[in-house]
Amino acid sequence: MVNLEWYRTFKAIYKSGTLTEAADTLFISQPGVSLHLSSLEAYVGYKLFDRTGRRMIPTERGKVLFNAISEPLSKLEEVEKNFQKSTEKLTPTISVGMCFETFQTTLEQYVSSLPFNLIISFGEYREMLDQLDKGILDLIITPKKGVSPNIEHEAFSSEQLILVGGKDVNIAEFEYVLNDKGIEHAEEWLKNEKWYGTAGDMEHLFQFWILNFGHKPNFRPNYIVPNLNSIVRCLKGGSGLAVVPDFLCKKEIEDGEIQLIWEGQKPLKNTLYFGCRKKTNYQKEIDHIKGLFRQMMGKEINV
Repeated sequence: MVNLEWYRTFKAIYKSGTLTEAADTLFISQPGVSLHLSSLEAYVGYKLFDRTGRRMIPTERGKVLFNAISEPLSKLEEVEKNFQKSTEKLTPTISVGMCFETFQTTLEQYVSSLPFNLIISFGEYREMLDQLDKGILDLIITPKKGVSPNIEHEAFSSEQLILVGGKDVNIAEFEYVLNDKGIEHAEEWLKNEKWYGTAGDMEHLFQFWILNFGHKPNFRPNYIVPNLNSIVRCLKGGSGLAVVPDFLCKKEIEDGEIQLIWEGQKPLKNTLYFGCRKKTNYQKEIDHIKGLFRQMMGKEINV
């Protein structure tokens, strides 16, 4: 079944003559416009536009289709406007992407009190940047910046990657090896301990190891668990090591449930960014989410 938004996008391109102007009219990204058009062309089975430089010139079949849908689509849009005027304002829905652990630690506790609908998406940062650019997501929380001209990034906080361990780990012995025998012996000492990791993301461990030892770790974690919050809970059992962002285990360290083993030879910090499209219909809702993150993380982590 054809998506009505494909027809809206087709009409916008037909009337504006460019993908860029159509994207501005619809408040979506240019890749999103291209995706809608290619989907519609695949559905009808023929080209609707010839691409001449930056202009989109409708083909004969494109003209026929426009003439067929223009009036019905305008009537639907008019019905939509009149319906909205005669009923209560629809509750907006925004889609936000972030890592699972960040959601659990920050936004989860506020979801039930939000004055709008919310869809949370988890995934790889590169995938979320692509979905943001295409208009699938409205806001992402990410330590990585994209290069799309349609997206703006706002630094709001940071995370420090630290080495933590269970309360039974002999931290005094590690400090002796590090300070008296040197970094190479410290690496061997660490490798002989039990390690925790996650199935989807070993980047934190890789970053920490490369910065401090000059190469990727040449071992695999002993225990692979679903996410970083699972690692922190497992470490409460007393043994094991892991590299995690500091804000995920701040309380557990303060309560003595796990130990801060080592911050590394120099602090390893990642800047955290809000990513959103430059043009959006949901600025008020996005600002609300941003405010919650600043409230939760700004007190703990400074950019």
